[in-house]
Amino acid sequence: MKKVLLLSAFFFPTAASLFAQDVTALRKKQFNLEDGVAIQGYDPVAYFTQNKAVKGSKDLAVSFQGAVYYFSSADTKETFKKNPAKYEPEYGGWCAYAMGAKGTKVEIDPETFKIIDGKLFLFYNKYLNNTLKTWNKDEAGLHAKADANWQKTFH
Repeated sequence: MKKVLLLSAFFFPTAASLFAQDVTALRKKQFNLEDGVAIQGYDPVAYFTQNKAVKGSKDLAVSFQGAVYYFSSADTKETFKKNPAKYEPEYGGWCAYAMGAKGTKVEIDPETFKIIDGKLFLFYNKYLNNTLKTWNKDEAGLHAKADANWQKTFH
């Protein structure tokens, strides 16, 4: 019995640690990061609290499972730390429209976004191509396809 307890005490923390490392490595590989920084340095909480894109500061950075987030204030930083998953962008921060339409990872314009059911969606918006407008024409269909495509990409 002692051997089982000792093995359990060793194995479970080690397995949990390896799983966490795998998740972090996968997120670093699959998420839209620039030098490890998510959302091009924009504050993820501000999208929800101010309903606008606000540039964060390197001095107010938090790392979460391989992604670094910048914040515009100590308050938004602390809010994020209480529930990081709530504020992270969908689809690893890639363009939601492209993920739904073709299952591809396309860069975003951090100032082109939409909050849907308490989740942050980001979109490409350059060269007269605002994909948020196209997304809005078939949000339900594109959202379902994007969810399925992201599952294939991320898992």
